[in-house]
Amino acid sequence: MSTRYGKSPGGYLWAIIEPLGAIVVLGLGFSLLLRTPALGTSFILFFATGYLPFDLYQGVNTSVSKSLMFSRPLLAYPTVTWVDAVLARFILNAATGIVVFVIVVASVLTFTDSRSVLDIGEIVQAMCLALFLGLGVGVLNCALMGLFPVWENVWSIITRPLFFASGLFYLYEDMPSVVQDILYFNPLLHIVGIMRDGFYSTYSPQYISTMYVLSCGLVSLFFGVLLLYRYNRDIINN
Repeated sequence: MSTRYGKSPGGYLWAIIEPLGAIVVLGLGFSLLLRTPALGTSFILFFATGYLPFDLYQGVNTSVSKSLMFSRPLLAYPTVTWVDAVLARFILNAATGIVVFVIVVASVLTFTDSRSVLDIGEIVQAMCLALFLGLGVGVLNCALMGLFPVWENVWSIITRPLFFASGLFYLYEDMPSVVQDILYFNPLLHIVGIMRDGFYSTYSPQYISTMYVLSCGLVSLFFGVLLLYRYNRDIINN
């Protein structure tokens, strides 16, 4: 925690302030453009239910993908392995993401007239899927970025549209059928749908496939672990 957040002004508080600020600013911005959100009456809550799982995935993925580079000095010790580096970064960002989620959701529900009836099971499921997908993709990216440094720039370019393609601002059902056929293959869209199902009792998405999200995470994790097991020393000494 100290090495990750200690160098920035405000330290660990920025982990909470940043997503809360993004939700408030963008939520208020969209409320000025549109009269009502796709679900409920609060733009801030609607955006939060999409942004928070997306941010949870993104934070874990980004942190895990750079775990070997971040912990390279520690990996010089024989007792410290690449598994330790990956798990340490994952646990820290997972714990931070959960704390941020609870604080932001509690704040939004307190200061908005949402009257939401929460389904804790669906909310926990969405968070677990976001964490698992972030871990799987992060481990694979950790290996690919270590073997091919240019992959970091390539990944940043090809995933930039995810912010707009993950259902943060809209519902999957409101999109044209042609767009739906494309968006369906984005696992984050399924996670956001599960999260919104947990906040809105009137919303029951039919497109969600938990097995698809798990498959994406498992396949990424399998190949990432395979590559790191084989090439971890080459990556560390690169």
